[in-house]
Amino acid sequence: MFDPVMLFRQRLAQGQVLAGPGIGLTDPQASEALADAFDFLWYDMEHSPMSMEALRTHLMVARGRNKPAIVRVGGSDTAFIKPVLDAGASGIVVPQVRRVEEVRSVVSDCRYPPVGRRGFGPLIPTNYGRNAGPEYVATANAQLFVSVMIETAEAVAAIDQIVALPGLDSVVLGPWDLSGSLGRLGEVGHPEVVAALERVIASARAAGLSVGSGMPADPEFAALQVRRGVQWLQLGGDCGYLVSYADQLVSQLRQRLAQ
Repeated sequence: MFDPVMLFRQRLAQGQVLAGPGIGLTDPQASEALADAFDFLWYDMEHSPMSMEALRTHLMVARGRNKPAIVRVGGSDTAFIKPVLDAGASGIVVPQVRRVEEVRSVVSDCRYPPVGRRGFGPLIPTNYGRNAGPEYVATANAQLFVSVMIETAEAVAAIDQIVALPGLDSVVLGPWDLSGSLGRLGEVGHPEVVAALERVIASARAAGLSVGSGMPADPEFAALQVRRGVQWLQLGGDCGYLVSYADQLVSQLRQRLAQ
């Protein structure tokens, strides 16, 4: 079964810049409403109360809208990764990695034997068992998009070894958490933080990996990240869009009424 993540991969290989919203609201209408505006959908299970049941429904909507569904899982343990893959995610983002062996373990959890150690139980990705043979295993191993977030000083120090791991498709910058790890929380423009971001980008691109970035809904910062070499952007999120537009709308109304 063709997964839209293959088009996502192709577009990255062509050097295109792709943008997606962070989705944390549990109502699947968030996916439905935002799908046409973006290149992919990013689901957040690290900072939101998204349940597996809610995520599964979101993923069904994403497939129906032919959008890659990238899920930021809660951590690097197998228990965080396996159910998300079996629910049909196109790819994963693993946050807060620190060590090369941790990333190696993540990659292994995402690939079936003999390539990795992923357990076999993919109900939804196999069309409920109808397509569960060797062809599915080969396709799943080839298609699943595996990325990790570089947002700790330890990961930056190990970046050359991390990006050299076979089976890793991308690294994703976490500028705010990285600035905190460097003792400068929120100072994403500080020279020390910028140097760390640029070091990660240079190392990943030299190894042939694409680079993503998490960020608020800030077009200026997004454009800056693209100029640095980032290709795919988690550009804010559903709840933030709601709050931002509501604040702007009410403010504009009050200004007009005061005239």
